[in-house]
Formats: sequence, structure tokens, C-alpha cells
Amino acid sequence: MLTVSIIGMGLIGGSLAKSMRSNGFSGKIIGVDNNPEHCTVAMYRGLADEFLPLEIAVAKSDLIILCAPVDVNRKLLPGILDVIKGTPKVVTDMGSTKSDIASVVVTHPARGRYVSAHPMAGTEYSGPAAAEGDLFNKKVAIICDSELSDTDALQLVKALFQSFNMRIQFMNSTDHDVHVAYVSHISHITSFALALCVIDKEKDEKNILSLAGGGFESTVRLSKSNGDTWAPIFLGNSDSVLEVIETYIAKMNLFKKYIEENDSESLKELMRSANAITRILN
Repeated sequence: MLTVSIIGMGLIGGSLAKSMRSNGFSGKIIGVDNNPEHCTVAMYRGLADEFLPLEIAVAKSDLIILCAPVDVNRKLLPGILDVIKGTPKVVTDMGSTKSDIASVVVTHPARGRYVSAHPMAGTEYSGPAAAEGDLFNKKVAIICDSELSDTDALQLVKALFQSFNMRIQFMNSTDHDVHVAYVSHISHITSFALALCVIDKEKDEKNILSLAGGGFESTVRLSKSNGDTWAPIFLGNSDSVLEVIETYIAKMNLFKKYIEENDSESLKELMRSANAITRILN
């Protein structure tokens, strides 16, 4: 009969609430969100039992889950740890960047009550209206710097993810940020960039819609993602994101070079090398 506060009732926060209810969670879910529209939609969809200001929600909760944009999570976490210090309360965050938030609480006396987590799940949509009850099913949940978390806090967050049928992996914050830059963050950047290229070139929207096939749609799907969510992620993980952008540009320049040189064999070799991703993904 835990009381859980979800701070930020968007896609991730709303999906957490929906998944918990689907799994038979019988405790109380408190929603916290500064967006009145999010509160209205979340309440209408039954994602929370009540909505409260942050301070009251933290005081009433056993588990506090930060699901706001990563820069907001980073600002809120130290103050929440100040409040829960000396209590059995647990706080975790679901953010896509970990080194930045880890750095602001690494010496906090209540650091053990915090579990740094990242469920590798999401869609291109945002807000509580996009919440899905099976968003986390069979996905990976990454827990970072687990040695800094108290055993009971770690077990509680692990149990939450396991109730969603998630596979748990452990990493340190730095490794996490490098890995997600390559497998997640660059995908969003390239999708945004391709959408901008097409919009600039094809001023007549009818041409885009009539020629768009499955390949184009799947590649630009992520460009529908919310900039309020992704700008803080790119900036919060800037070192790793810039590294992967440079690598990506280098590969693009190889394609450009071989096309300019009419070098069919080198192009084919590049693509054969890229085909190896099938083995990794399978």
C-alpha cells in the first residue's frame, strides 16, 4: 500500500501510472505537474488519484519518481533529498541523461535514498494523452551507480521495473551517457535534421506527402518528438552527443566522397559494413 508521487505526468510519467494500475498496484498515485492541461487529461484518464503541489506530494509519499525534463529533474532532486533525509522514502528519476544529475547529489548526505534509472522506452508523442500501459513491457531498464544507493531503495526500484516485465542492466553514469548518445540521442538528431532538409527543399507539402514511403516515415518519425524534452537531453549530454555527431558526419562524408567519385565498390562496401547492425540487433 505504497503512496507514489509521479513528478511530471507526460508520456513517461503517465505510462508509469497506467502500467502500475494495469499490474494491480493498489496504493495511491499522486500526480505533480505545473501544466494544468496535463493534470486535467491525466485525471480524466485515471492516471492519478489526486494532484498536489510538489512539497505536499513528497511529504505524503513513500516513493517519488521524477519524470520531468532532465534539466527540471536535476534542479528538483537536491531539494527532495533535503526533505527525505533521515526517512525511508525513496526517490528515483527516469531521465535519459545520468552524469549531469548524478553530479549534483554525489556528496549529498541522503544520496543513498536516490536510485538513478532510465527505462529505455518511449514514443515520438508526448503528454498524458500518449500514455501507454505496455510502454515498458520487455524493454530494458538501466540503473546507474547502484553502489551509491541504499539496498532497500535499490530493491524497491528494481521491483517496480520487474513488475513491468523489464530487463535490468547496471552501468555507471558516464558509460550510460556515451551509450545512449549512440543508440538514442543521435537517432533523434538525425531525424530532426532530415525533416528540416525535406521541409526546406520541398516547399509544396503535397509533394512530401505524395512521395513519402515507409522508409521516409520511419526515419523521420522521431522528428515529431517534443523539443521541450529533447533540447535539455542534448545539452545535458553534450560531450557524448557532440562526439557521436562528429562520428556521424565523418560517415556521411564518406558517402559523399564515394558518390562524388562515382565509386560503386566503395559505396557497396560501406553498406555491407552497415548491414552488420542486423547481427547486433538480433
